[in-house]
Amino acid sequence: MRPTRFKPSTVDTSSVTLPRELQALVELLAENTHNVWARQRLLEGWSYGRKRDDVGKKHPCLIAYDQLPEGEKEYDRHTAVETLKVALKLGYQLVRSEDASRKPGISAPIPTPPQLSMDQIGSLKLASVLALWHSRSSDEWAKTPEIYRHLGQRVLKLGEPLLAYDVLTEGLKSSPMDVRLQQLLALALARSGATLRANDLLMRLRDQGHFDEETLGILARTHKDLWARAVAPVERKRQLRLAHKFYAEAYKLNRGYYAGINAATLELQLGDNDQAQALAREVREACLKELEHLAEGDPNRYWPLATLGEAALILRRWSEAEDRYAQAAEIGRGQYVELSSTRRNARLILDQLGRDRTLIEQCFRIPRVAVFTGHMIDRGDRSNPRFPPQLESAVRDKIRRGLKRLDVGIGFASAASGSDILFLETLVELGGELHIVLPYGQDQFVKDSVEIDPGAGWRKRFELLLAQAVEIITASDQKLVEDSTSHEYANLLLTGLASIKANQLETEMIPQAVWDRKEGDGPGGTASLIQHWRNMGLEVELIDLARILRQHCPQLTGIPTAVSPVKRQSRTRPNKLTTRMMAMLFADAINFSKLTEAQIPRFVNHFLGAIANLISTSSYAPVIKNTWGDGLYFVFSNVRDAGQFSLELCDLIGTTNWSKKGLPKDLNLRIALHAGPVYSCIDPVIEQPTFTGTHVSRAARMEPITPPGQVYASQPFAALAAAQYVAEFSCDYVGQTPLAKGYGTFPTYHVRRRNLPVIKTKQHTETSKRPRRVKTYKR
Repeated sequence: MRPTRFKPSTVDTSSVTLPRELQALVELLAENTHNVWARQRLLEGWSYGRKRDDVGKKHPCLIAYDQLPEGEKEYDRHTAVETLKVALKLGYQLVRSEDASRKPGISAPIPTPPQLSMDQIGSLKLASVLALWHSRSSDEWAKTPEIYRHLGQRVLKLGEPLLAYDVLTEGLKSSPMDVRLQQLLALALARSGATLRANDLLMRLRDQGHFDEETLGILARTHKDLWARAVAPVERKRQLRLAHKFYAEAYKLNRGYYAGINAATLELQLGDNDQAQALAREVREACLKELEHLAEGDPNRYWPLATLGEAALILRRWSEAEDRYAQAAEIGRGQYVELSSTRRNARLILDQLGRDRTLIEQCFRIPRVAVFTGHMIDRGDRSNPRFPPQLESAVRDKIRRGLKRLDVGIGFASAASGSDILFLETLVELGGELHIVLPYGQDQFVKDSVEIDPGAGWRKRFELLLAQAVEIITASDQKLVEDSTSHEYANLLLTGLASIKANQLETEMIPQAVWDRKEGDGPGGTASLIQHWRNMGLEVELIDLARILRQHCPQLTGIPTAVSPVKRQSRTRPNKLTTRMMAMLFADAINFSKLTEAQIPRFVNHFLGAIANLISTSSYAPVIKNTWGDGLYFVFSNVRDAGQFSLELCDLIGTTNWSKKGLPKDLNLRIALHAGPVYSCIDPVIEQPTFTGTHVSRAARMEPITPPGQVYASQPFAALAAAQYVAEFSCDYVGQTPLAKGYGTFPTYHVRRRNLPVIKTKQHTETSKRPRRVKTYKR
C-alpha cells in the first residue's frame, strides 16, 4: 500500500462508556503516556527547545507534564481514554488484583509503596492523589503508616480537608497511637469547620504529654477560630486568651517562628503592643537565619517570608511587609490554603491597627468559585432557535472573558451538551479545577442531555471532562418519573457544594449563567436556578444568549417563535405520584429490644409521648410522621425545619431522666437526616399521605450507623443547607461512612447547633474592588 493512501482504521468505541473507577485513572495514564514518549526522545538524543527542530533534535514538549500546554495534555488524555475504551470494547475486563470479584478497576498503572516514594507523594497533583487513593489496597497500606501521613499532609496542602479526614481516619485504624496522624486529623477537622472536635482531640494529646509545636500550635488555632466565631464579649476574650496562652507555650518550649508570630499577633489583639513588637523582632531574626539556608525559589521559603511580612506589620514597617508578602505570594502561587491563612492573619493585624488592607490583599490571589447553569445546544428538530451550533464559539468566548475577569479558578456545573461543557472546557483551558454534578446515572444522562446529536462529538468531550474532574457527584441513582425534579435537586446540590468550597477557601462564590432571559422553563431549568440565586441575594453573572443570537445569526431571529411549552411542573392527578423536594428524619431507640414487657407501656406513654408533645409545640414540626415500634420516620418541607427539629429532639431525649419514669437511664436515639426528591402519594393500605422513593431508603440506611445521642446528615442535606444559607446549625464533616445493609459508603456530616454564631464584621467580607457576589463569612 502506498503511504499517501493510508487511512487509519480505529476500533469504534463510540458506544463505550468508561466506568467511574477507570475515569479517575485517565489523568495518571495521560501523564505516563507523556513520560514514556519523553523518555524515548531523551534516549534518542533529543533535548528541550523553545521551537521544534528535527535536525537539532529540540522539542518544546520535553518538560514535566504539568507544565505542558492544555492542548498537549488533551492529546495524551485522548490517547489514554481511547486505550481503555478499546480494551473494554474487545471484551477485556480491567480489575484490581485485590478486588477482582467485586467491581471494575485497574491495578498495575497505579504506583503504591514501595514503588512511590514519600517525596513523590508530596508533589502529586489532586487528580493523581485521587487516583492513588481510590486504587489503594488498605491491607497493604496498613503495613506502611507513613503513606497515610504523607498523603494526608499533601491532601491538606491541596485544600481538601474532607478527603484528608478520610485518609487520616483510615490510617489511624491500623496505627491508632500515631501522634502525627492525630495532629493532621485535628488540622483536617479544624479546616472543615469541626473546631470543637479538633480541640478535644488536641487537648487529649496535650494531656498525654505532647507539648511539641505542632500539637500546641493547632490547639491554639482552634481557640483562635472559636474567638473569631464568638459573640459574647466575655467568651471572645476567654477564647482569645486561651489561643494566646497555647501559642506562647509552644514558642517558649520549642522556639519555632510559627508559634512565635502567632503569639505576637494575638498579643497585639490583647492590647500589649510593646510585648508584641518585642516578640516580632525575635521572630524576624529567626526567619532571616532560616532563609540563609534556603535557596532562591525553594518552596520552603514561603513560611519564613510570610512570617517576615507579618512581623513587619506588627513593627509598622509597611513597605517591608508589602515586599515580603509579595515574595511569599510568588513562591506560594496556587497554594490556596497557605495564601488564605497568611491573608487571614494580615487582616487581623491591619484591622487592629486601623490600616487599609488594599495593598496586602493584592498579594494574595485566591480564585473565586463559580457555580454554573446554562442552556443546552439546540436539538436538530427545535422549531425556534435558541442556542444553534453556530453560536458555540461566541458563547465560549463570553464564558472565557467572564471567568478571566472574575478570576475564577474552581467551577461547579453539570455536563450537558452546550453551555455546561463549554464552561467546563474553558475552565480546564484556564487551568481551573472541575467539580461535576450529574442529576442521575451517567448512561441515562448521556442519552438525555449529551448525545442529542450523535455526530457532533459531545459525548467524547463529556468523557474527557469527567476524566479531568476532581469530583463527580451523582445526585440520584436513577432518573425520576418527573425529570424536572431530578434537575432541580442537582441544581441545589451544585449551589450548596460550591458555597461550601468557597467558605473553605474564604473566597467568593459567583453564579454564572448562559440564558436567553425567557422565563417559563419550569423547575430544574436555567431560569428556575437563576431565580433561586436571586432569591438568595446573589448577583448573577449573565451571558445573554438571545443577544448573541441576534448579533451572530440575525437570519434566525426572524423565525416565528413556536408556542411556549408548558412549564415542567407536576400536575396532581388521581392515583398519580408526584415528586417533591423534602427532608427526611429517621431515628430509633437504642436497646429497645431489651425492654421488659412491663417497660413497653412506659416507653409508649413517656418516651413516645414526650416526642408527640414536642411535635405539637415545636415551630419546626414535620409535615408527615410515622412510627413502628421504636422507629421514627418524619418528613419536613425543608432542611432548616428538619435540622432544627432534630436538634430539639436530640436535646429532649438527652436531658430527660428516663430512670425516674421506669425506663433504662441510658435510653437514647440515633437520628439521621437526608434531603432529596421523593414521591408524594396516598398510601393505598393506610389511606394516609406519605412520601416514598430511593431517597427515603438512603435516609433509612444512614440511621443505624449514627452514634447514640447524635444527629448525622448526608452530603446532599449539608449541601442544601448551604445552598439555602441555613444559619441556625452547621454540618461538620465526619467522613466516608459505610451504610447499613451493604448500601455503600457516603460522605456523612455531624449536625450541631451554632452556639457561637459569626459576627458579621468587615474582616469577614470581601474588601477588594471586585463586585461582591456573596459574603464569605460562615453562616
